[in-house]
Amino acid sequence: MARKKFQDLNLEDAFLFAAALEDEEACKITLQVILNREVTRVTVHAEHTMLYSSDYRSIRLDVYAQNDDGDYNVEMQGENQGNLPKRSRYHQAKMDVTSIPPGADFNDLKPSYVIFICTFDPFGQDLYQYTFENRCVETGLPLGDETTKIFLNTKGKNAENVSPELINFLQYVENSTEQCVMRLQDEMVGKLHDRVKTLKKSRDWESRYMRFEELLQNAEKAGMEKGMEKGLEQGLAEGQSRLLRLIDKMVEAGEEELVPRLSKDSALLQEMFEKYQL
Repeated sequence: MARKKFQDLNLEDAFLFAAALEDEEACKITLQVILNREVTRVTVHAEHTMLYSSDYRSIRLDVYAQNDDGDYNVEMQGENQGNLPKRSRYHQAKMDVTSIPPGADFNDLKPSYVIFICTFDPFGQDLYQYTFENRCVETGLPLGDETTKIFLNTKGKNAENVSPELINFLQYVENSTEQCVMRLQDEMVGKLHDRVKTLKKSRDWESRYMRFEELLQNAEKAGMEKGMEKGLEQGLAEGQSRLLRLIDKMVEAGEEELVPRLSKDSALLQEMFEKYQL
């Protein structure tokens, strides 16, 4: 599949999203729109948003940020792999493990937010935003663990239940252009677009994107080759098992004298497979 040029990327593209939110102001603006409240200055952890390691062996595209009010993990999701609930659980666990040292008081854990911005409807209810918190099944009593998982859907339809700012943001995610910004006339979107324009003018970021794409293509190629090797190995194993079953049946039927011919006579081999329905 042909890759997009760097200048054609939208915020829905994970590379541009992670690059944009490395900027603390852009990250803060994004969180304010999603959480629909004022957010104090955040610290974005660069080690969590590096797009590739120095030796080009890994890819990290999620955004991890902190402030005095909480920990935030934000990720762009362009493909529905059917695993977002379990992935959000995994992200939550990673955040908790790294947020306090061993032996610390559990009450030192800050509120945490795992946020997936999806370009598809993850739960099929046509909502722009799905927010999950832990509650008692019997009474609805909040557990009080201060963990929140939010799934945004750019294809939502319940405009009356969310802020106009969120809808504008989600539209900009899919169409990060000057034309979209002019149409929306949204201050927050305008500030995000300033960051995007700065990135797209940067030769350094364009070069990073090209190296990232090369890494991604190499990873895909390696994955395909590994899959082919695995398929070949599986095919050989299945073929051997099938042949052993055939030999067993031929011996049981008193046709063991034909077994040596199987390796040289493909027509006989096929005839025996059909005879014994293997």
